[in-house]
Amino acid sequence: MNHREKLLEIYKKSSDISDLEIPKDLKVYLDLITTNVNKNKGVFTVLTTLLVHKLINPHQDIRFHQDKMDNGFSGRSIDTRFITPTLTELGLPHMAESGWLTRSLEQPYPYTLTYQGEISGVGMKQAFLHTIDRFQNEPALTEAILRVLLNSAINYREANKVEIQKLDSDDDIQIAEIIDILQDHFTTTYGTHGGAKLPVLAFYAIYTFLVDEMGRYKGATLLPLGSHTASDRTSNSSGDIEVEKDGNIFEAVEVKLDKAPDLQMTRVAYDKIIKFNPERYYILSGLPPAEPEQINELVFHIQMEHGCQLIVNGLYRTLNYYLRLISNPKLFLNKYIELVEIDDELSVEHKEMLKTILTNHDIES
Repeated sequence: MNHREKLLEIYKKSSDISDLEIPKDLKVYLDLITTNVNKNKGVFTVLTTLLVHKLINPHQDIRFHQDKMDNGFSGRSIDTRFITPTLTELGLPHMAESGWLTRSLEQPYPYTLTYQGEISGVGMKQAFLHTIDRFQNEPALTEAILRVLLNSAINYREANKVEIQKLDSDDDIQIAEIIDILQDHFTTTYGTHGGAKLPVLAFYAIYTFLVDEMGRYKGATLLPLGSHTASDRTSNSSGDIEVEKDGNIFEAVEVKLDKAPDLQMTRVAYDKIIKFNPERYYILSGLPPAEPEQINELVFHIQMEHGCQLIVNGLYRTLNYYLRLISNPKLFLNKYIELVEIDDELSVEHKEMLKTILTNHDIES
């Protein structure tokens, strides 16, 4: 049995954990971890990986989580290959690629009680290390601990589900109203992080239609949407949205809701253009460029030196233009609603706000 199969086996037992008896001192640590399961996805993912590996290899000292350590193993490789893809498939909290890409967890030290890495969150480091110490020294607790973690992730997933009514076939809506709905949703002040992903979802939604309908994209594929929480250092992507043709990046889009394009942002885009060689690269922002003349000079230089057409434009202006290109803007809005519904990096607050906005436009009932 590989790590994916073992994780799925334990997952099937984890919706109900009423049969478990967790020692009180351990429960204190687990309560802290599970209460913050979505805020500390790195901790959750690493613990899940270590627990699954311990079940498969009970004699392994899982504190030695890197293969360069004496008698160690590569926790990151197991996570990247088996754990994170499975958590993603199940709709549970997960990192973009691996929990070991979290700086505080990738330090080259064993996860002993004297581990030197810092882990954010009051008491989280102590909870993380004491939990590992406990199931390393008491392997009989391993499955129970994993079930508790998975149960908290399942509960978070279910609590985060919000159904948003889509437009019916007889509903009528104008492009200007769609733009108003999107702008209201993007610019609401939220009490939690994640709002910056909303315009990314909007452009991803519209690209699903552009790639199917426009001749420019014949033979092209819209790549799956990545995590918006991944840094440029770890994401290994050319932009928020990527279109592939003939195995290469054909077009990339970087979406900035509340950051004005400046020269540095354009230079970062140029670095990605050199690395990925797209034909077009878009920087789309909700704010006007901070250094328009310098940006235009660099855009011209990139065109001459590389050949890529770098386009710096307004977010809403571009959406308006694209909505006029596709055959049915109403279907775009339904696609956006669907993406918001299923996105596990958004909070209930983001989803409920879209319901409210749609109701205010007499769309949601």
